Amino acid sequence: MTHGQARRFFIVCVVTGLVAVIDQATKVAAMTWLSTEQRIPLLGDFLGLTLAFNPGALLSLGSGVTGLLTLLGAGITVLLFVAALRTRTRSQAIGIGFLLGGAIGNLIDRVFAPPAFGRGYVTDFLAYGTWFIGNLADIALGVGFVVIGVGAWLRRRSRNQAVSAAIEPRATSPNSGQRV
Repeated sequence: MTHGQARRFFIVCVVTGLVAVIDQATKVAAMTWLSTEQRIPLLGDFLGLTLAFNPGALLSLGSGVTGLLTLLGAGITVLLFVAALRTRTRSQAIGIGFLLGGAIGNLIDRVFAPPAFGRGYVTDFLAYGTWFIGNLADIALGVGFVVIGVGAWLRRRSRNQAVSAAIEPRATSPNSGQRV
């Protein structure tokens, strides 16, 4: 592993660790202070706090196959770890760190939370209107995708500008119409 690869892997590990720890701490706080029956508004009806336990994935999809979702989450976590070893840019490292931290945060719930080992429900507490309830791991997953996407877009844009500058014809003299 080169020095650059080691530095990027370190970034992934730091971001992953911070995201997973903060996610788990907020879930403990939610279970301590919130109720499944009451919603605490933060931004009116748009954003509030309420406790929920989700056996499924996003929007409770797959709630009947929690064990399978645990296996899928574990597999994705392994793939993200492999991707972490292969990052090529700082933005990829940061993005993968957010993705891996979010995946681990929700995987911890699936493995260790009730009702059973490997079939646990994910603790959610951020109520987005009446649309869905999520947690910080979910936000981290979204942030990770955005960071990777924006980083890729900026790299492509920079590369395209460099190519355009390299193939741009020489400027012509304003008086003679000839190349300078």
